Amino acid sequence: MAKIGIGIIGAGGIAQSTHIPGYLACADRCEIVAVADVDGARAREVAERFGIGEAYEDYRELLARPDVQAVSIATPNREHKAPAIAALEAGKHVLLEKPMAMNAAECKEILAAQQRSGAVLQIGLQYRFSSVGKFLGDYVHSGRMGEVYYARAMALRRRGVPTWGVFTDKEKQGGGPLIDIGVHILDFTLFAMGYPKPVSASGKTWQQLGKDPSLWNYWGDYDRDRFTVEDFAVGMIRFENGAVVTLESSFMANLGDDQMRSELFGTKSGATVDLLREPSLIFYTEENRQLFDMMPRNLPRIDSMYTEEIRAFLTAIETGGPSPVPGEQGLILNAIFDAIYRSSETGHEEPVDTDL
Repeated sequence: MAKIGIGIIGAGGIAQSTHIPGYLACADRCEIVAVADVDGARAREVAERFGIGEAYEDYRELLARPDVQAVSIATPNREHKAPAIAALEAGKHVLLEKPMAMNAAECKEILAAQQRSGAVLQIGLQYRFSSVGKFLGDYVHSGRMGEVYYARAMALRRRGVPTWGVFTDKEKQGGGPLIDIGVHILDFTLFAMGYPKPVSASGKTWQQLGKDPSLWNYWGDYDRDRFTVEDFAVGMIRFENGAVVTLESSFMANLGDDQMRSELFGTKSGATVDLLREPSLIFYTEENRQLFDMMPRNLPRIDSMYTEEIRAFLTAIETGGPSPVPGEQGLILNAIFDAIYRSSETGHEEPVDTDL
């Protein structure tokens, strides 16, 4: 089978640290033939550094190449929609960084282009490809936990405001920790639950600490006057099947340790998943009126969840199979965030609109 020609759109940190190394780890199946970035100097530097043949400032030149069959889009959130639609309309398969777009309306436009093209659209949510993600997904879907009716999802940083890119700019990013890191833990939690359909959400966002210049930040200083996103968000999401999920996400909060964890409550067992530390997975159950806490000892071995994400993308292209992380699930996440942000403004529970 001929190698799949890959183009990289957006040559910043996420492309250099995850996408490009992931494709290079699969060099027997694909070849990165071109990279594009609005910063032409950066595109050329990345091409030279990673041995990529061509560099462009305009991604449309990259999409015009017949030897590019698939692209990774690793641009800021505001620049997801246009290149994603253009790539799909050009017949290219797309791996699109999370979140899928700035809001649900943009997600729906991207999905419409995907449905017209029939190409693979995969959203870059890598935690489900982690060792614990692979195991937990199979475990829950086998029915071992029974009905998972409630979950807590937490993506919390004590002093973790990103100082690079546009993470503090609401106009370019769409939001703060809710849409940046909350998207990861919410996706992981909903994936474990079988992605039930959301119907409504309520929530609150705050901007309490992020603008305070006296506070220390792990990644260094930043312009507090340009901090226009929330620094803390909470939400409660109701689902069509009766399940409920609570979500907490922060860049800055007065708490102990940073958290990236999910707690699942099922009728047969519960589970705690910790994506930052060991033990990464504990099940809580009962047998013969005896309570058990169980920790799996031989989780699946993987090289890197980022590489696994790329491998799954390539397999979907090669086999014509379904997307490992379909755009419909990316839409669900953005629609939930839209409802939480609206609820924070209105003070009321808001509907989650996922209808195409």
